[in-house]
Amino acid sequence: MKGKLRMIVWAIMIFGLGAVALYIDSKLFNEIYRSWIFHLASFIVGLPILLFTIRVSKVTGRTLARYGRVGDVEPLETNRLVTQGPYKYMRHPMHFGLLFMPLAWGFILGSPSFLLFFAPLEIIFILVMIKIIEEPEAKKKFGQDYEQFCKDRPWFCIKPECIKALLLLPEELE
Repeated sequence: MKGKLRMIVWAIMIFGLGAVALYIDSKLFNEIYRSWIFHLASFIVGLPILLFTIRVSKVTGRTLARYGRVGDVEPLETNRLVTQGPYKYMRHPMHFGLLFMPLAWGFILGSPSFLLFFAPLEIIFILVMIKIIEEPEAKKKFGQDYEQFCKDRPWFCIKPECIKALLLLPEELE
């Protein structure tokens, strides 16, 4: 249930705030809002960022499904601490990828107000949710193992081997 609720929150953040941003753009950024050149350039910037976030979500989701579930477990849930793939390098690789989603969406929409106002707020929201929800849940679920996991890995990692692990499916890493 928690996973579904989080997906609903994501949809509201991305699509709902996207609609609000487009309305604001039509009032505050009218010249840019009407420029097809700006929208084309913005889309060209946003598409690779979006593809990166989709790939990271696919890789981390498949990694969690492969290594984080033993027995009968609800979809989007885990019952085993995952330390393979990108989780070998960082504690929150899926969230790392998702941090870029608001930027991707803002560029794809061609929305200055989304990029200037909503994307930074959404990124901060993601970081706060990791701190006050994700980390405590994982500590409660995995106990001492997660405490050690935290000592061995940062939240995020941008070293080349970390980024490579973010982009390769579990079967491609083996």
